[in-house]
Amino acid sequence: MRKWCLFMVLAFLSCKTDGKRDYFSRLSGNDQPLPKTLPGEWLWDHPENGQTFGQFLKSKPIIPTDYKRTIYVSQIGKFNELQTRQIQLLQEYLQIFFQLEVKIGERISSDEIPADCRRIGKEDQEQLLASFVLDSVLVRQKTKDAIAFMGISELDLYPQPSWNYVFGLASYQKQVGVTSIFRLQDELLKKENFDLCLTRLLKVSSHEIGHMFGLHHCIDASCVMNGSNHLPETDKNPTRLCSHCQQKLQYSIGYDNQKRVNELIAFFKQNKLEHESIILNKDLKIKK
Repeated sequence: MRKWCLFMVLAFLSCKTDGKRDYFSRLSGNDQPLPKTLPGEWLWDHPENGQTFGQFLKSKPIIPTDYKRTIYVSQIGKFNELQTRQIQLLQEYLQIFFQLEVKIGERISSDEIPADCRRIGKEDQEQLLASFVLDSVLVRQKTKDAIAFMGISELDLYPQPSWNYVFGLASYQKQVGVTSIFRLQDELLKKENFDLCLTRLLKVSSHEIGHMFGLHHCIDASCVMNGSNHLPETDKNPTRLCSHCQQKLQYSIGYDNQKRVNELIAFFKQNKLEHESIILNKDLKIKK
């Protein structure tokens, strides 16, 4: 009797897994092929092998618990009214994207970065050493309930002396990440470029937090987890996770796919990001 009950439980779990696999298999029909890589783009300079679902599972990705399931976003530096509005919208978006609570953390002063971890870049802009921000600033700010901690810097970032700049950097092991608004805002954020700059911030931030949940750069399809070397490439990448990356993230967090897609579309429509909502409308037609 016990063996029979155990068999039934395992069969039930297998059906549930197969059902999810079938959903993402059907969802893959909405994936857009990865465009041909051009000189200067990420995969041209950084050939990558990608990440299968099996490899993702072997990496032991973080899984939210009752006590550790909050994403924090903290501003580093001084933000004007329009920039602060974008951070508020980012909070709302990330809460939908990851289906977890997102809180705005305490503001962090750029003065916390010492002189030997900042420099003047090739464009005469001040830059902060991203790895120092991760290891010596954000890690100390991270609270026990934080499953991910994201810093948004006012100033430009560089990952190491040999690099010109970096859009963002994340540590999977420490579950912290940092990105900068400096290059996303066309020198000056205005009402006229607000929507474009917001879309860039949504992409870069969800990409970096995606790394914290164990997602590698995607080479399977056009995806927000595609690597990016420069702003035109970031603009070309979508906000959407491809079906392979959606399967990984949904495995970790366990959210309702249909609910997530509905809420993302509503967010895009409310903020007049019509192109982004059109892309997701096809996903809405795929039922569990």
